[in-house]
Amino acid sequence: MRPTPPRALIAALFPTLIVVVWLYPADGWALEKYGRPLPEMDDRDHEAREAEESLFGGYLLTGAFLSNPTFAARPDNTGLVGLRHMIHLETDLYKQYLTFYTDQNFFSDRKEGWIRLSEWDSTYAFTGMIDRIGWRLQYERDAGLDRRPLIQEYADVLVTARFQATQDVGWWRQMFPRQNLTAYAGMGWLFHNSQYFARPDNTGAALYRYVAHADLDLYKNKVILYGDANMFTDRQSGKALNPTELDWIVGLAVRFKDMELALYHETDQPLDRPGLIQKYLALQFRYSFDVSKKAAKSLFGR
Repeated sequence: MRPTPPRALIAALFPTLIVVVWLYPADGWALEKYGRPLPEMDDRDHEAREAEESLFGGYLLTGAFLSNPTFAARPDNTGLVGLRHMIHLETDLYKQYLTFYTDQNFFSDRKEGWIRLSEWDSTYAFTGMIDRIGWRLQYERDAGLDRRPLIQEYADVLVTARFQATQDVGWWRQMFPRQNLTAYAGMGWLFHNSQYFARPDNTGAALYRYVAHADLDLYKNKVILYGDANMFTDRQSGKALNPTELDWIVGLAVRFKDMELALYHETDQPLDRPGLIQKYLALQFRYSFDVSKKAAKSLFGR
């Protein structure tokens, strides 16, 4: 029997992904704190960036939590987030096969006046793509800034399969030539875990991660509807493969050139037992940038 081509396999699995991402109960929306699950700011591929001799790219992000009844402002689940600020930087080390990125993510506590920062999450990772298969090796550390009662950190490896409707589905390309639906799904392993929990109430220890993400281009990559699901399992539960936490997000992003304004909703909830549910509604602004090698040479000299 001939092996199934990767693109055909992804296309066959995609209806299951759509069910997972869009039909799960609406009270379970959420987003991880780091920036990678956000929709891509543009549709340029790595080859285009290489042709432009890009040195590095990234984005600046700031957001306000318009409604936040329970989403904590520190790793020890104290306070309530008021503002979020973030910088994402990435550079291609070898075409699309090897990219380095870092996210520096900051939160403030609305109970402490909104302005003073209360948490700093730092992420460093190597990632790459071979055809439609993506991989990532990442380290994350979440710590309080105004006090340090708890530090959460982990290192994980993640593998995902990617789908693009305009390339993988003929009828979609004919009916929606200017709109695209992109998605990925995969599984990760937290091979190092120092107090990174398996539930929102800071119980258990995360072991495996299941992810799914979808971006639906509603209008010329100017209006994007996106969703992201992230689940953890508990290495202490005796059922290492069973999800114990679901983080889910749904959002709508509107773009103009290198700028984006997005409204999104998040909820982090336990799956195997009753417990703390963290959720919020936020409005965020993101500015994307790319620094070319030519611009860097003119600015700093040879």
